[in-house]
Amino acid sequence: MKSDLPEIMKQANLDALLITGPTRHNAAMTYFTGSVHVGQADLLVPRGEDPILVFHNPMEREEASSTGLRTKNSDAYKPMELLEKSGGDPLKAIALRYQLMFEEFGISGRVALYGKVEAGPLLTIIRYLEKLLPNVKIVGENNLNSTLIRARATKDEYEIEQIRDIGKSTVEVVSRVAELLKSSPVKGNILQDREGESLTVGKVKNRINLWLAELGAENPHGTIFAPGRDGGIPHNTGQANDPIYTGTPIVFDIYPCQSGGGYFYDFTRTWCVGHAPDEVQQAYEDVLDVYNQVSEAIKPDTLCRIYQDLTCELFEKKGHATIRQNPSLTSGYVHSLAHGVGLEVHEGPYFRSAESNHDMVKKGSVVTIEPGLYYPERGFGIRIEDTVQVRPDGNLEILVDFPKDLVLK
Repeated sequence: MKSDLPEIMKQANLDALLITGPTRHNAAMTYFTGSVHVGQADLLVPRGEDPILVFHNPMEREEASSTGLRTKNSDAYKPMELLEKSGGDPLKAIALRYQLMFEEFGISGRVALYGKVEAGPLLTIIRYLEKLLPNVKIVGENNLNSTLIRARATKDEYEIEQIRDIGKSTVEVVSRVAELLKSSPVKGNILQDREGESLTVGKVKNRINLWLAELGAENPHGTIFAPGRDGGIPHNTGQANDPIYTGTPIVFDIYPCQSGGGYFYDFTRTWCVGHAPDEVQQAYEDVLDVYNQVSEAIKPDTLCRIYQDLTCELFEKKGHATIRQNPSLTSGYVHSLAHGVGLEVHEGPYFRSAESNHDMVKKGSVVTIEPGLYYPERGFGIRIEDTVQVRPDGNLEILVDFPKDLVLK
């Protein structure tokens, strides 16, 4: 969490962070600013000091001020004079502005770079800047174990409540989808919409997007609503024109965020409308049993990777192939157990089983638990997923619970 950042920066031998780009849908920036509307800005985070937000559009001064951070309008650096000084080179002019910013706020040493901007121009700017300030070294970090990923791997109470809030909206939409499927008339074995036509994957997704918007949420990465064989391929989102059949399992994975690119929630259920085939029911019971056993096993101050190994062991005992037996596996248990959730839908801590993964489950972690089985050749996939927090007492809490029934009737 933020309070850990100075120590994490010290361990990484970093003197400051430079974060650039918009304040929305830019996790590194939003972490400090919240999802206010500032189109382009630079955030300086000196180690152990309050951040400084330099915004570039004076019309956004009140939005910038609402962050509660120290702020400065970049117009104060007289951009036209800098452009003239640069000989008309706009990228060099920006580097000159950074030089003034760094000097004003005492930034020197190793500075880690973050943000969402066009890479090519930024690279040129950084090369200029390092020539202007030889006492500054701009560095990049491994995204899986960066300073900010490590800080964001545990959440404070405010962050957990933000995730719980978007979770409530998520589960409300899930409930509406369940009611839609249960209440739709059936012709033959195909669900019908209100116009008497086939209810399709695309029509369901349109409802999902509408309902999320009504509840103040966004769906930047889309939704997985994948019936039958498509559900047997973990990231297959489903084909828009495919109808919804009774008795066919549907993997429904929904992962929206707060409006403006705030906190995410991640949630999956697998449903069959009306009834479930026997082999699907058995696979579902296997997944649910693994979910329950792993949930009971997870404890704070332990390595994440041991729970991936446990998940594989449990599935193998049930006769299913797993990814630890074959990293290229496409049928059986084919992915990792969990990941962190926050300002990105996938962030640390990570549960991959590699020996090099030293991520830990800690008090304050917010993670998914999502075991699954995938058999595209048999026409189905199964996944159950909840987002949970590791409470201060060490116990796991599902942030927003919802029934785990396979069959919708």
